[in-house]
Amino acid sequence: MERIIIDMDEVIADPMGEMIDWYKKKYDKDVDWDKMLVGSWLKGFPEEHQSLVMDRLKAPGFFRHLPVMEDAVEVLRELNDKYEVFIVSAAMEFPNSLKDKYDWLQEYFPFFSWRQIALCGSKDLVHGDYMIDDHVKNLKGFKGKPYIFTAAHNLEITGYDRINNWKEAANIFLK
Repeated sequence: MERIIIDMDEVIADPMGEMIDWYKKKYDKDVDWDKMLVGSWLKGFPEEHQSLVMDRLKAPGFFRHLPVMEDAVEVLRELNDKYEVFIVSAAMEFPNSLKDKYDWLQEYFPFFSWRQIALCGSKDLVHGDYMIDDHVKNLKGFKGKPYIFTAAHNLEITGYDRINNWKEAANIFLK
């Protein structure tokens, strides 16, 4: 059975959307989308508030209540029937996210067993036939077929096959 490695943040969960919604409500200001295109969505927030955004990312509970990317649940359920699927998320940068991410996955993707979830520091340790991730740093050393999942911070990245949403992923993997 072929193996698919799937990232969590900006792929099946929407931390950027959650953070932008929070920021607009709290500060009644917009973010600068153009600045998000230079490798990090953090840069889209005013410089004087970037440390507040980072503090929120590091706080317990932030990763527990993220929106689910559209069509992710349905497509991943089908992928799980056809492939060996692992959700692999680099969680060590934000240690409070470990339990939040696990609980979030259990709520929205209960069809994945705990054996299919890897919350780690570096994704260099994983192997599979395919990887879907929003960060090139995770795709570079991957030995299988990498797919970059479209996010604001990677729109200018080239050299990878791109998946823009979960309906496209279904067209690729569930034909």
